[in-house]
Amino acid sequence: MRLPFHAVKMLAVAALPLALAACSSTSTDSAGSTPAAATPSEAKDPDAGLLTGTQLKKALAPASYFPSGFAADPSLARDTGDTYQAPATKNAAKPHCPDLAATSWISLTGVEGVSFAQNSYINQDTSAELDQEIDVYRGTTAADVLKDLANVVAACPSYTDSDTHSKVTVTGASTAGLGDAAYTITLTDSAWESGTTLIASRAGTAVVSVLSTDGADNGAASAKKLAAQVLTSVKSSSGTAGQS
Repeated sequence: MRLPFHAVKMLAVAALPLALAACSSTSTDSAGSTPAAATPSEAKDPDAGLLTGTQLKKALAPASYFPSGFAADPSLARDTGDTYQAPATKNAAKPHCPDLAATSWISLTGVEGVSFAQNSYINQDTSAELDQEIDVYRGTTAADVLKDLANVVAACPSYTDSDTHSKVTVTGASTAGLGDAAYTITLTDSAWESGTTLIASRAGTAVVSVLSTDGADNGAASAKKLAAQVLTSVKSSSGTAGQS
């Protein structure tokens, strides 16, 4: 589960009108000296055009999407609202491998984006779980996050399940047909009734990450279906990013 974030709202700075700048360059103060002309800020907002947490929340699959028996767990819902948080990169050389079975498993890459939204749906009868998250990154960072997942799998060929004290085997592979790029991770354990499928897929600057334990196929089909659903919504939302 993602820890609480510290978001910093980016305030747009209006450039001075050219007419005002021209007047400033010729005015004088009481001492008769000419002050320096005011110049517009050259700094560009690095988050301009990126989807906010509020927009990402709307792009998550709605309750009506999920099969009968599944209900949202409010305690696992998070988003950055209409603000952006500062991006961060952590040392991911030795990831905490058991976190592959947790929500926000995408953070094992060690890269934090500027906005995100997530929630989880649980089937109280079967304990099956469907998690969804969307993270947005600056520049080409989203593409790097997808590549970094292979490093996570290489560092985590297996780990011990804290509940069953059994060995969980981790495998991963690039996946075609989902977004601009996708990577699938499968967790299996002989002590489990069924395994877990994780899929991360990219749509521009956004990475959609899902987790599924729903289905006898280790959750593979339901994870792919959920990923496709959210990707479609993200692409649609990206077309209106920055509009009010």
